Amino acid sequence: MLVAQGPGDREDMVSLGRRTLLAAAALPVLPRRVLAAAAFPAVAERDAVIAFGHIGPISDGGWTATHHAAVLAAKAAFPAAKFLEVESIPVSADATRTFRQFIENGANMVFATSEYGDLLSGVADDAPEVAFLECNGHRTADNESWYYVQHWMVSYVLGVASARMSRSGRLGFVGSFPVAAVYGCANAFLLGARSVAPAATCQVILINSWFDPQAASQAASALIQNGVDMIYTNLDDASVLQVAERAGIKCATWSTDMRRSGSNAYVSSLLLDWSPFVVGQVSRRLAGGWSAGPGTLLPVGHGVDRDRWGRTVPPDVGAMADAVRTRIIGGWNPFAGEIRDASGRIRVARGQSMDDAACDAWSWPVAGLTGLPA
Repeated sequence: MLVAQGPGDREDMVSLGRRTLLAAAALPVLPRRVLAAAAFPAVAERDAVIAFGHIGPISDGGWTATHHAAVLAAKAAFPAAKFLEVESIPVSADATRTFRQFIENGANMVFATSEYGDLLSGVADDAPEVAFLECNGHRTADNESWYYVQHWMVSYVLGVASARMSRSGRLGFVGSFPVAAVYGCANAFLLGARSVAPAATCQVILINSWFDPQAASQAASALIQNGVDMIYTNLDDASVLQVAERAGIKCATWSTDMRRSGSNAYVSSLLLDWSPFVVGQVSRRLAGGWSAGPGTLLPVGHGVDRDRWGRTVPPDVGAMADAVRTRIIGGWNPFAGEIRDASGRIRVARGQSMDDAACDAWSWPVAGLTGLPA
């Protein structure tokens, strides 16, 4: 359904939008590949229609909620523009119909806040005058680009802390599908843990959904029954954390600060903040400076980061993990060889390392990780 803009506190929202617009000006851009494209013509703010298609409900408290927060920031920055949102768009022909409806409704710019692939690109090809941006997309065209985050770096940092919080070294991960985002997240988490506890292992359970609280709870319970005492999840709700709280174990989550759902279990979360990027893109589209250009990979500290440590995380554990975070921000790459896969095969030799493109396309489980296809 379309989400209408609520009345809110306009003065506070405009202030938020202005702060976000200023932050967007200094946003780093890490290209996967460069594509030269002409800038789109300017659009008067009062004539602008900006559309957002979401994979989940804006009330999920996770992934989609963070994108909705960016929509609110853009509304505050450009109050005369019209904004459209549709929630819970399935990865099916319904997605194509929704994106086409945006165009019929006069959209000048369309954000797909999750990966829809050909379901989006076909619409983009038929609407060359409209700017398209796809989160975790992999395509660039004259009118289409992508944006995403270095989640593997933050997952590594959370793994460092989690290894110290686990009594057994048996870690768990609850994910959605066997896709690159899940491989990268789970692998980085375990590699971070093994930098502290070399014998640590991680069992993965997939639930074939990004938002299914019942299935997520069942997966977390199964991991605990198997002896796991620390769980990381990149799903869109707090169900896994709630199970961990009841079981008396630890948990790290994704997208937002979820500690209210389990303050004793909560270690931290991979935080997402799309607002500076989204506001910056809308600003350029309206001003006539937007072009597809290279994709944007938001690095640690600029769109993705760890949350404040949970209240049960000892200060020395947080300090150890934060020291790793500081090194990463300074340019250190933790994904250096030797790295073996789950079968023992060397995938990254000594003297070599995985760059962002390799981490973004991860498709094999590292040694010590079970539950993902090799």
